Amino acid sequence: MSDDSFVLKTEAGEAEIDEQAAATPSLEEQLAAANARADENYGKFLLAVADFDNYKKRMQRDLDSIVASRRRMLLERLLPVLDNLQRALESNADGEKLRGGLEQTLRGFEAVLANEGVKPIEVRGQPFDPRVAEAVGTASSDGVAEDTVVDVTEKGYTLGGDLLRPAKVIVAKRAAE
Repeated sequence: MSDDSFVLKTEAGEAEIDEQAAATPSLEEQLAAANARADENYGKFLLAVADFDNYKKRMQRDLDSIVASRRRMLLERLLPVLDNLQRALESNADGEKLRGGLEQTLRGFEAVLANEGVKPIEVRGQPFDPRVAEAVGTASSDGVAEDTVVDVTEKGYTLGGDLLRPAKVIVAKRAAE
């Protein structure tokens, strides 16, 4: 006989009862304990869901704030360029001074774009590449290889290595004989 068991003598005879088995909770007690754990886990789940929802809302507010701040910074840098353009148009300057003012305004715009990471795409004289340029016309051109960009009607730009806008170009085609 083991140390954990004892012998029960009844009128029907002796029966060995394991103390561990006698200490095991009943099925009802086990079910109640499992239900209590399930309720506790469900409560934790609801708290986690609420916390995550609050986190998402907080992150969206932060993102909106960052975007608004960034937009404000960009517009603040563009306002002096706008001021220069307005001054150039309001002046009674002759053609050369007006041209100089407009060129300065153009340089201001280009500087703002460069500070934002925007770079022009140089395609003139290069083989036509449909990934960075859109052909809007063709021209017969002697002395230039076929499918070479001969003119740019609208500059293309990249932003951080990604295409922001394709260049619109005129491509050389062989002259009809």
